[in-house]
Amino acid sequence: MRFRHESQRPIGVARRSPARSNTARCTPKAHHRPTVYPRTVTTSPQNGRTAPRAAVADALREDILAGRLSPGDRLREVDLADRFGVSRIPVREALSQLQSEGFVTLVRYRGATVSAPSGTAARELVQIRRGLEALAAQLAARNRGGAVAAELARVVELGRSANLGHAHDELPALTLRFHSLVAEASGNQQLQAMLEQILGRVAWIFGQRQDTRTGVSWSDHAAIAQAILNGSPVQAGYLMDEHIARDEDLLVDLETEHAGE
Repeated sequence: MRFRHESQRPIGVARRSPARSNTARCTPKAHHRPTVYPRTVTTSPQNGRTAPRAAVADALREDILAGRLSPGDRLREVDLADRFGVSRIPVREALSQLQSEGFVTLVRYRGATVSAPSGTAARELVQIRRGLEALAAQLAARNRGGAVAAELARVVELGRSANLGHAHDELPALTLRFHSLVAEASGNQQLQAMLEQILGRVAWIFGQRQDTRTGVSWSDHAAIAQAILNGSPVQAGYLMDEHIARDEDLLVDLETEHAGE
């Protein structure tokens, strides 16, 4: 009951204090911001950009292909993490990726080492390469070399000159460049991306045996380039197929030599 004047309130009836609103009861005394933990950013010493698993894998793959890391070399996670300025997690992931590509061998409790090229894997890789490169040569011939026609002819001349001058140390890079240009001349970006990885591994497999294939290889390269520049798809595809078939035969010979040692 409410009273208009205090004098009307009966004795013994206490005055009620005003009710609090729900908002007032629920409002905290202070606002607490959630804890924000610092984000660890890893950078590569080569380019200063974020260096996740892919960047570490790319750097190690390049070292292996260039011969800076040899088959059997140990790849210690702690040393690699220190080198790239990252934690061991992206290093471990990079090593796992390189194992799937055939560049690294992982043994439990022993760690990672640089792989030696597997004869079976190499033969399978060259078989895949054979079909893709024959297709690339055909497409490149339809384009008559496209925007890289002049560069293709120049690389062939450089390769033949290096071969005649016994500058064998220059030939692996020129060989890889020739096949990369054929893929680029095809105009098919998906095909080019697939061949990019395969060609790098093929170059690694044959890197130490250039003396067994240089003469024939550069004669083949010159004939393939001529067919491409002349716009002869059938001939270019056939010549490339025969060229890669010789690499398959060479792999068989290398395996036979290795088995006899």
